Amino acid sequence: MQKKEVIIVGGGVIGCAIAYYLARLNVKALVIESEEIGHGGSSRNGGGVRQSARDPRELPLAMHAIRYIWPNLSDELGVDVEYCQEGNLRLAKTEEHIKILERVIAQGISLGLDLRLIDQKEVREICPYVSDEVIAASYCPTDGHGNPMVTTLAYYKRAREMGAEFITGEMVQSILIRKGKVGGIKTNLGTYESDQVILAAGYESRAIANTVGIDIPMQRTLVEALVTDQQPYMFPQMIGTAASDFYGHQTKHGSFVFGGMTGLEPYGSEVDNPITRSITAPSICRAILGYFPAIGQSNIVRTWSGWLDVCADHVPILSKVDELPGLTLACAFSGHGYGIAPAVGQSMAELVVNGSPSLSLDAFRYDRFQPKS
Repeated sequence: MQKKEVIIVGGGVIGCAIAYYLARLNVKALVIESEEIGHGGSSRNGGGVRQSARDPRELPLAMHAIRYIWPNLSDELGVDVEYCQEGNLRLAKTEEHIKILERVIAQGISLGLDLRLIDQKEVREICPYVSDEVIAASYCPTDGHGNPMVTTLAYYKRAREMGAEFITGEMVQSILIRKGKVGGIKTNLGTYESDQVILAAGYESRAIANTVGIDIPMQRTLVEALVTDQQPYMFPQMIGTAASDFYGHQTKHGSFVFGGMTGLEPYGSEVDNPITRSITAPSICRAILGYFPAIGQSNIVRTWSGWLDVCADHVPILSKVDELPGLTLACAFSGHGYGIAPAVGQSMAELVVNGSPSLSLDAFRYDRFQPKS
């Protein structure tokens, strides 16, 4: 079997984006996905492309992607990824909510983000459909949203056109070592040789890394989403709340996509399977109606659930592994991966090919949890 230049484990938006940006650097990757392309978190999220309320370590990636990549991504990939940059409203109903937003805003402003607190009157001017109970909001005019599944498939399509290979339905079982370095991977159907392996398989990356003695401090958390039938166009903003009880947006087709969790999902039955719970969608709907009563006549078309790969400090791991040359990690995105995927894909490709990316990834090293001597 021909030796591969780079093997990427995981065919979500991160893996497909890395494959595309590697192809731009004249490196043809092999992507191996155990299910179908975009089967995991990339098809199970709310589509936010935001800078507001991010960890300060992530913000440079988000700002770079929004300034330099997202505006032209549809043209670049030849597919409409439904990117809409009409701002992000994080809504508040109480004085305690406002205090939460004030902390978020102060942090964002300190890092150069255009983010401000707006009163009830301005909230209603931007989005007339909010409830009278909303008394304030944080507003970031440069935030927005896109279509996660379409974006994933757009990266996949363009990467294939540029020479990347994709294999689906094959499960990676372990990493192979040759003379103290990465030698490839073993799947349930065979082996593939390569000096470079990138783990971008969400939570499954942890078990694969464990096969060579590398542990990634993350766990999986269930999140649910729902989509409504087509409705008259109401607002273009990405919506969140200070209470974090739901998030979402109206798509260009008119349907609403919302997501959220109650915190009780781990205590339900079938906790090992990503299935919808009887408590979650009703909870999300009650929260939505408390902020947007005009959506009350919508019909829920379907609900779905999926795993978040949540890191111990809620920030991804984007790093080479010093102990095993040739192994690179791109996982533990903690539900924040879609919006920064273009910047991550670009940076990881540069890291693998050039040794260092144009954007610093020092804050995302895998060994940041190790005790300091």
